[in-house]
Amino acid sequence: MERSSPLVTPVLIAGCLVIMVGFAIRASFGVFQIPIAEEFGWVRADFSLAIAIQNLAWGIGQPLFGAFAERLGDRKAIILGAVMYAAGLVASSFAVTPAAHQFLEILVGFGVAGTGFGVILAVVGRAASDENRSMALAIATAAGSAGQVFGAPLAEWLLGFMTWQQVFLLFAVSILAVLMVLPMMRVEPPASKKELEESMGQILGRAFRDPSYTMIFLGFFSCGYQLAFVTAHFPAFVTEVCSPIAAGGVLSSLGIETTSALGAVSISLIGLANIAGTLLAGYLGKRYSKKYLLAGVYAMRTIVAAAFIMFPMTPATVILFSLVMGSLWLATVPLTSGLVAHLYGLRYMGTLYGIVFFSHQLGSFMGVWLGGKMYDITGDYTAVWWVGVGVGAFSALVHLPIKEKRIQLAA
Repeated sequence: MERSSPLVTPVLIAGCLVIMVGFAIRASFGVFQIPIAEEFGWVRADFSLAIAIQNLAWGIGQPLFGAFAERLGDRKAIILGAVMYAAGLVASSFAVTPAAHQFLEILVGFGVAGTGFGVILAVVGRAASDENRSMALAIATAAGSAGQVFGAPLAEWLLGFMTWQQVFLLFAVSILAVLMVLPMMRVEPPASKKELEESMGQILGRAFRDPSYTMIFLGFFSCGYQLAFVTAHFPAFVTEVCSPIAAGGVLSSLGIETTSALGAVSISLIGLANIAGTLLAGYLGKRYSKKYLLAGVYAMRTIVAAAFIMFPMTPATVILFSLVMGSLWLATVPLTSGLVAHLYGLRYMGTLYGIVFFSHQLGSFMGVWLGGKMYDITGDYTAVWWVGVGVGAFSALVHLPIKEKRIQLAA
């Protein structure tokens, strides 16, 4: 008999708060790129590599934290992640060399893994009924976008009267403070008897032998590439390419004083639009094929990114791009995590999704690092932008052959 439960639960509320704070901090790192580079005289690739390493560490840490949570408890994994997140931010505030920043971003990346999608979505997925699971995953994902709405503008505002080091320290306190909601996150895994009897090795082995799992893994690469590149480089891209003279009238009418502020606002608009886009993806994921929805999302991203770079950049096109791309931003997450849960069950969803998410973070590493490297070589972001268009088209195609029939459990 199917277990029923309300959509909004204490577990969902607490999970949303943890993701919201963690992603507000993470989404703000692009705002610090120019202030830190100017203070120390670094080339763009130095700070870009630090953020790229953060994303790679996040990807490596995600399956590890997923397995840790499934073995020792979700809340212990979240606490460990928050402590590592705060420690990385505090230590980074005292770092004065590129190598130090790059090394310390490993701590931050592991912290994001422990407080991010892999652990939280697995908890939310187990707490939700079959009927509500797709929408619950979408709500938790949208909470990350809600953090993005205010994360970058908040960092930009704080930098108006604080040093970037002080902002890092404030963010470290914030990620520790959110641990107060953890008592709300109590859930027993609603796995079937056969799922509980199977070992992690058996389920992982079956997934690794399944071509559909491989295609999900490969398809998630472009999501990470596009999201991380835009988060890390778009504020600087807008600041440098969008002409202040041409932008003046539009910016003034919106209450935005500089193109630098427009860059931060664009990240916020992406997050705002993504709340609606992610919730819509969750709603559609319950009713239609997840693989076709994913292929459609990636195809739309490819078209939007290609159109944006082909036309002259103005404040109007920046705002339009932010809203349209934002509606597609994290729509892939509830669909991908829901597809993994559907195919392989809930018992080891955190680990299985964490491994898939590693591909996402490999893409993130490439998007952030290649963005900085190509900027230093060519003086602009055009080439790396077109790479993103290409990998987006690949992801749209690679989801089509996925077999969306659940793998039968071993007898």
